[in-house]
Amino acid sequence: MSFNADKVLSLAGRNLQGLSYQELAESFNEMLQQGMHGLCFSPYEEGQQPGDTLTEEQVRRRLEIIRPYTNWVRSFSCTEGNELIPMIAKEMGMKTLVGAWLGKDDEINQEEVKGLIKLAKEGYVDIAAVGNEVMYRKDLTEDQLLGFIEMVKKELPKVPVGYVDAYYEFELKPRITEACDVILANCYPYWEGCVLDYSLLYIKDMYNRAVRAGKGKKVIITETGWPSQGTPLYGAVPSDENFMKYFINIQAWSKLDSIDVFYFSSFDESWKVGAEGDVGAYWGIWDKDEKLKY
Repeated sequence: MSFNADKVLSLAGRNLQGLSYQELAESFNEMLQQGMHGLCFSPYEEGQQPGDTLTEEQVRRRLEIIRPYTNWVRSFSCTEGNELIPMIAKEMGMKTLVGAWLGKDDEINQEEVKGLIKLAKEGYVDIAAVGNEVMYRKDLTEDQLLGFIEMVKKELPKVPVGYVDAYYEFELKPRITEACDVILANCYPYWEGCVLDYSLLYIKDMYNRAVRAGKGKKVIITETGWPSQGTPLYGAVPSDENFMKYFINIQAWSKLDSIDVFYFSSFDESWKVGAEGDVGAYWGIWDKDEKLKY
């Protein structure tokens, strides 16, 4: 999927502040048509949540919706039907960043890692992510996490292996940074209360901090986004307009500076309200009924 550099430059150069809602929606759609490096996949339909088993039908249907717009898809687990995501994505010609979800339950962790290794050995994994925000949540010790990373690296010598966490964790945990082939950094100006007008400068700083921590390793932004509804966090205000502006700015930067970004997220998912408050349900480019929002 290639993009039109002149078109992206013209979209990036627009003063988004002065645009009406309709003009903003048109610019958002023009940028969406230029395609994305990557997209975080939201598999859960209304009424579902993690723990529920995904069906092939729902995974296939949702991947068909996003396929025209992204080169890569990111999945978060290798059990409960999530293993279908990279299998079907590969069949559709997409590249895959596949995650094993690690938490406090060792039995589940072992199943997840086993699933990741199996998928990779069968050719469904382009980049393997061992855990997501495990240090941030304090679900495992550093040594426990390093044990899983080393296990996967040993089994998959030809697949780049990394770990996903907030960008600053790679500064704070040099042993983990050292163990990773690739630095997988989540960067959210929203969650740090950043005003939208400064969010592009802010994420560039987050990215550069991860780059410095990585000491020459490739850095991929594995999540970034902005909610379209919900309660403001300090200066960060969720709204349709801010969602569209943030998306346009991030995609223009990603393309023009060749930054690999996985946008969060594909679809709104209501279950996230429990974990993240009211904004949790409104990060998708498509709504919970799989309709494009703008």
